[in-house]
Amino acid sequence: MSEFYHRGSEPDIRSDSDGSELVGGQAHTSTPLDVLVMGMHYAPEHAGNAPYTTGLARALLCAGHRVRVVTGYPHYPGWKIAEGYSGLRISELDHGIPVTRVRHPVPSTPTARRRVVMDLGFALHAATVTGRRPDVVVAVTPVLLTVAAALRWKRRGRTALGVVTQDLYSRALLETGMMSARCASLAAGLERSLLNCADGIAVVHENFIRNLSELGVDRPTVSVIRNWSHVAPARTGRSETRRKLGWGPDEVIALHAGNMGVKQGLENVIEAARRADDSPDAVRFVLLGDGGQRRLLQAAGVGVRSAMFLDPLQDGDFEDALAAADVLVLNEAPTVAEMSAPSKLTSYFAAGRPVVAATDPRSAASREIERSQGGVRVSPGDPAALFHAVATLGRDPARGQKLGDRGRRYAQQYLTADFAARAYCEWVEKLAWSR
Repeated sequence: MSEFYHRGSEPDIRSDSDGSELVGGQAHTSTPLDVLVMGMHYAPEHAGNAPYTTGLARALLCAGHRVRVVTGYPHYPGWKIAEGYSGLRISELDHGIPVTRVRHPVPSTPTARRRVVMDLGFALHAATVTGRRPDVVVAVTPVLLTVAAALRWKRRGRTALGVVTQDLYSRALLETGMMSARCASLAAGLERSLLNCADGIAVVHENFIRNLSELGVDRPTVSVIRNWSHVAPARTGRSETRRKLGWGPDEVIALHAGNMGVKQGLENVIEAARRADDSPDAVRFVLLGDGGQRRLLQAAGVGVRSAMFLDPLQDGDFEDALAAADVLVLNEAPTVAEMSAPSKLTSYFAAGRPVVAATDPRSAASREIERSQGGVRVSPGDPAALFHAVATLGRDPARGQKLGDRGRRYAQQYLTADFAARAYCEWVEKLAWSR
């Protein structure tokens, strides 16, 4: 559910490595623990929570712990199983971490019912994986049923259960309109029950603490460990990158990079581009990535001259594209307020470009824009406001550079892999001690 996508920046996870590139370096040392990490998404996926689940596992390995992973087949955000993955179960090594991949359904059109079937299929299959009993099992949501699969390992005095909450499951169902209010209420009850079984919960933003408390989750068990920026610096000059991508030197490029799903509400961006067609300002809105809504968005953008679609980019090209844009766009559907903390902001800030965020004032994204002073917020679902904010920044490059510099400083201070690696290692070790 959360965001950005590019290919090729991870090593081949089917081969072992000396560990020199593990996230966060040597984060922490202690008595080695056996840790099992369970989550549907993992490298080589680069979208959503896969980079963070991967980084968590590698940081624990770097700290000297014995780590293994149970995950799904790579499929996101294209909603198609990646080439080379077949059969019911695959065993791999990722930097020396044993990875067991279990087969699950992957819907080409991710409706609510089909996603529930996919989540259930993954959880049931993941629950059948056997092995040495771990000291700590970590379940990564928003595939909530992963927590149910992890519960089979929990045992008082022997195995602690930790949950990393990237998105709030029941709020996502309600805010994206994927299910009725009654179904979302039932999901909230399930979410409350499962999360209250955990010995500890790590959330990616402070906003989640209040939401979980309102859900009925025991607040003292909740810790905040923020996602980090995991994109490299740009390697190519802005002019060369813009030429390669077909961007004119004098047009304002407003780039949305990431998943194209229901949550993003990117029809708003298409409509903003339609307004750019009727404006004397040379503004082009670029949508980079893939997702379940891309075909519908492309159909809506037919005839809109100021809208451009780009396929996911290879290693390095993604970072170059971010740095070459004039404005980076974060867009959320008007109904989305408290379900998630968009991970694309970490890469946006690190790129040092100004951000225009069309998001609810209650959202985690809005709070990050305010904290970082790295961009401006406009109302979601208001294409005229989005276009105006982009065009205004485009006419004032000095202000845009100032905002971009503030965002980069914020990322360097608060959104680093080293900080997250240490925090996750300490969190897991505390879970083990709590047994």
